[in-house]
Amino acid sequence: MTSKKISSGVVHTIPADLQKILTSVPKAVAAWEDITPLARNEWICWVESAKKPETRAHRIERTRTDLLSGKRRPCCWPGCKHR
Repeated sequence: MTSKKISSGVVHTIPADLQKILTSVPKAVAAWEDITPLARNEWICWVESAKKPETRAHRIERTRTDLLSGKRRPCCWPGCKHR
């Protein structure tokens, strides 16, 4: 299955693994496209800042579930330092 191209953040480009999990659920894509580019940047940076592969996988899944539940930014994270 080919992943549909979705929007990236202000500074960060959406990684393939995050794009794949988001495009697997149409409502997740809609939620992703509904947030601002700066908010998308926060999610991408949060995922990419994980040091362990298991943490990254957990953050990718949490991004999808949090977006589906209406959250617009990662919780309890100081934010992207790359703005």
